[in-house]
Amino acid sequence: MPSQHTVRECLDVISSEISGAAERPRREAELMIMERSQCDALWLMTNQDAQMQFDSVLQEWTQRRKAHEPLEYIFNRVSFYSREFYIAPGALIPRPETELLIDAVLGEVDPKHSLTLCEVGVGSGAVSIVLAEQLPKAKLIGVDISETALGVSAKNIEAFGLEQRIALRKSDLLEQVGESLDVLVSNPPYIAAGTALEPNLGYEPGLALFAGERGMDVIEKLMALTSGHAIPLFCCEMGYDQRDMVTEQLPDGYSVSFYKDFAGLDRGFIMKRIVP
Repeated sequence: MPSQHTVRECLDVISSEISGAAERPRREAELMIMERSQCDALWLMTNQDAQMQFDSVLQEWTQRRKAHEPLEYIFNRVSFYSREFYIAPGALIPRPETELLIDAVLGEVDPKHSLTLCEVGVGSGAVSIVLAEQLPKAKLIGVDISETALGVSAKNIEAFGLEQRIALRKSDLLEQVGESLDVLVSNPPYIAAGTALEPNLGYEPGLALFAGERGMDVIEKLMALTSGHAIPLFCCEMGYDQRDMVTEQLPDGYSVSFYKDFAGLDRGFIMKRIVP
C-alpha cells in the first residue's frame, strides 16, 4: 500500500484487514489512527479527506490485531476505573466487571480505618492501586506468582506514586505473607481447564485464566486460607456458574453473599467471618 492516503482510505483498509478479529472493526481502526496520530475523535470525524501516512507502525498494529492480539497490548495501555494503566503481555488485562470487585470491597470497609489488605494475583496492579487511592489509611500487599506480572504492577505503582503504600511480593497465594490481614481480595483464575476461549484470550497468561477441572482450584484454596488465617473479609471474582460450588465450600464460621455483573450474571462473592 502506498505510504500516502486519506484518513478515510486508511480507515477502510484497517477495518477490512481486522474484520475477522474485531467485533467493531471500524471503531478499532479509528482508535489505531487516533493513537498513532495523537488526534481526538472530533479531528478524525472532520478530517476524513486529510492526507496521512500509512506507516510501518500502523501496518504492524494492523497485522497484530488481525492476528487477534488485543488492542490493549498493542497500545500498552488500558482504561480501568476511570484511570489509565500500563499493560503488557504476561499480565491479565483488567476488565470492566472487575471494577465491581473493587466496589464490593469498598462497600464492606470503612475508609477511615487502618487496614491491612492483600490482593492475590496482583497482575497489572490496577485493583490494588484503586483500592489504595480509595482507602488512604490502608496498607496493601500485592502478590503474584509471575515475575512478568509483578514487573507490570511495579511500573503502574510507581506511576501512581504508591510505592510506599503497596508492597509487591512474588508468592504462591499467601506463602510469603506473614502479616495479619483484614481483607483478602482476588480476581483469581476461574476458567475450567480445556475450555475453548476466544482467540484474543490466547494472548493473555494462562496462569491467570485456568484453574483445574472445574475452574475452582484457586478459589477453594483462597477460601480455605481465609478461614485458616481467620481473615474477616474475602472478596473474590468468580465464574457465572460457580455460585453453588462456592456455597458448598463455604467454611464454618463464615457467611457468603454474591454480586452480579453488568449482564446480570453472578460474577463474585463476599465472604465474611461471623463474629459470635
